[in-house]
Amino acid sequence: MWFMRQAGRSLPEYRALRQGTAMLDSCLDPAMASEITLQPVRRHDVDAAIFFSDIVIPLKLAGVDVDIVPGVGPVLGTPVRTAADVAALPELTDEALEPIRQAVALTVAELGSTPLIGFAGAPFTLAAYMVEGKPSRDHLGPRTMMHADPETWGALTRWAADASGKFLKAQLEAGASAAQLFDSWAGSLGLADYQAHVAPASGRALDFVRGLGAPLIHFGTGTSELLVAMHDVGVDVVGVDYRLPLDEANRRLGGAVPLQGNIDPALLSAPWKVLEAHVLDVLKAGSAAPGHVVNLGHGVPPETDPAVLTRIVQLIHSVEP
Repeated sequence: MWFMRQAGRSLPEYRALRQGTAMLDSCLDPAMASEITLQPVRRHDVDAAIFFSDIVIPLKLAGVDVDIVPGVGPVLGTPVRTAADVAALPELTDEALEPIRQAVALTVAELGSTPLIGFAGAPFTLAAYMVEGKPSRDHLGPRTMMHADPETWGALTRWAADASGKFLKAQLEAGASAAQLFDSWAGSLGLADYQAHVAPASGRALDFVRGLGAPLIHFGTGTSELLVAMHDVGVDVVGVDYRLPLDEANRRLGGAVPLQGNIDPALLSAPWKVLEAHVLDVLKAGSAAPGHVVNLGHGVPPETDPAVLTRIVQLIHSVEP
């Protein structure tokens, strides 16, 4: 059991440490990134740490003008919308990833037997931010480009795949035990578009780490109709968001794939009896699958009481598998 976005906004010790430090700067300070990764492990006794970073860090390290604007999200100085824009993108070098390797090594040394999960944003989600230049509700820009200019779209997603793959590889080579590819916006796509215009790039990103022996997790939001295709890119575990019961996800995946999920983050502020019943329902539904990594169906909301997260971990650890 671990929580997506477990390191961060809900923890007072995180807010105290981050005070006065911009988001991307905190990700690129090895000591700070390591400490933030460790904080929820100490507090909640979760079974794994998830590396504290951001999906746009590979862009930043490559030299792309990108920043996290408070209250907005990732914003690029110049959107990437033409073949010339893609051709001008800088390459992410191995040397640029040194702060990531240092942060992972520091963290693994402190964790002992607790595994560290590395992560990266999937190529579609990175490309969506790059085309729009900022967060979007419908991702119309990237969805249009994949049909109106498929060659440019293909080149962009290959660039994003290589950046994500190198980012994942640096984490695993520095000591992370598993890796998750996180596709925040894949749920905006239909199955045919996902298979034709997105899955190849996700597979390309994962190709960087397939030979390293680490379990690979693939998660997206709003992706109930894409679960089989997301598994088919070549992963060991499929994450399921809060929209689909795990027993139905298991049925769709043929009963052969370990699942991750899918406590509804909206219930974290509900009365304990309501939340407890929901968590137990998730465990029951997940028991249908060949394996179940208990998690949320998306990230921890910033207003969540950390004591509730600790109580959830205690509940799950008290239940006989």
